[in-house]
Amino acid sequence: MNQLTANVKNILDELKQLGEPQFLPAMANFGINTKKAFGVRIPKLRKLAKVIGKDHNLAIELWKSGFHEARILSSMIADSELVTEKQMDSWVKDFNSWDLCDQCCNNLFVFSRHAYKKALEWHTAEEEFTKRAGFVL
Repeated sequence: MNQLTANVKNILDELKQLGEPQFLPAMANFGINTKKAFGVRIPKLRKLAKVIGKDHNLAIELWKSGFHEARILSSMIADSELVTEKQMDSWVKDFNSWDLCDQCCNNLFVFSRHAYKKALEWHTAEEEFTKRAGFVL
């Protein structure tokens, strides 16, 4: 895959190829929702992110797919300079596991100019993963 072929369909196909279905039970044991997951390990996602490069619009579209690894990949290819508070608030509502929360916060949100404000706002939230995001930031 290269930058010219990086679109949501091709990336989802690539994630399916990289996936290890036998890894899904281990993910579930760690509390990761595997309903829409391929079993792709983080090092493979990081390698794919380097091939794709920064592409904020593609990141947003990948996030919308709802696939676990696509969302983590989104946090790796999104541009922290373009992240808005509205995007952060929208994405944090979609967090359904500790790894998605931590990856998104550590790969993307922490580099946003809104990170400090969101840390202060989210750390007192009622929602489990919103609160966790506040502490991660």
